[in-house]
Amino acid sequence: MQNLNIVLNKIQQNNFLIIGRAGIDISPDPPGTKTERAKYFVSHLGGSSANISVALTKLGGKCHLLTCVPDDALGRLAINELSDYGVNTSLIRCIEGESRISLAVIETTIKDHQSIIYRNGAADLEINTEDINKLDYSNFSSVIITGTSLAAEPSRSATFEALSKAKKNKLSIILDIDHRPYTWPSAEEASNIYLKAAKASDIVIGNDNEFGVVAGDYEEGINLAKQLSNSTASIVIYKMGDKGSITFTGNEKIMTGIFKVDALKPTGAGDAFMGGFISSLLNKKSINDSIIYGSAAAAIVVTKVGCSPAMPNYEALDLFVKKNTLTKFKEI
Repeated sequence: MQNLNIVLNKIQQNNFLIIGRAGIDISPDPPGTKTERAKYFVSHLGGSSANISVALTKLGGKCHLLTCVPDDALGRLAINELSDYGVNTSLIRCIEGESRISLAVIETTIKDHQSIIYRNGAADLEINTEDINKLDYSNFSSVIITGTSLAAEPSRSATFEALSKAKKNKLSIILDIDHRPYTWPSAEEASNIYLKAAKASDIVIGNDNEFGVVAGDYEEGINLAKQLSNSTASIVIYKMGDKGSITFTGNEKIMTGIFKVDALKPTGAGDAFMGGFISSLLNKKSINDSIIYGSAAAAIVVTKVGCSPAMPNYEALDLFVKKNTLTKFKEI
């Protein structure tokens, strides 16, 4: 386990390597339209790692995204969108062949919400160890990975190679569990692989269901989160939807409520939380305040269309925190 102050210092150096998927989201338009009744769609940049990159960049982070996209119009669209948001795309590899970009059809609605995700032959799972080994790790202070990059080879081995290189170079390592059941052959395999990655990470963030998957038993998820904070991780955040979150750091247990909003959709909240939380640590806010800002970013995103375009800048985020009040944490 790295000392917490060392982990925070690395984050504050503000050079982030983010590894994982970039995709394209398309949403029925106007908002509220069900997919089966749609005549028009709008497109946005999507994919968890791309969304985190945008969220953190909008809040002052300097981010390089490492991923693979197909050498076609949709791959170029993703790169162009990332560049427009200010994310460094120099580490993105375009690949030929039959691989395709991750595509999600996401409704802007809460009632009977449908998110239909196409991940067959996903290009981002073609990240390999050569992509990782060519990097100069002295250019980075922190690495952020998402669990989707662990679901299949060669991306899985590449991600673990990145964790090994990051540890040797004393980077802070941040894991968003980001479990997508349909990408894994079995829950047991997911549990084993996630646990290995979690034990290599300094900060681990996930929701109650995701920690349950990692533990192999939903009821044991919270205990696993606590165990990780006592052994290998400096900060572990256990999110519980509208109940709030519990953060374990050292001997401290921080219980935080949520910001109640009238949501348009449920998607993008986790990616926004990561951006808001890490950017606040970057700006030397306390862990407690950083959790609040992460929660605020998540609340903002679900009230707007899209994920990446809905990520707030600092002025919007700070104003939201000042104008709104957290609910009381609900004991579990």
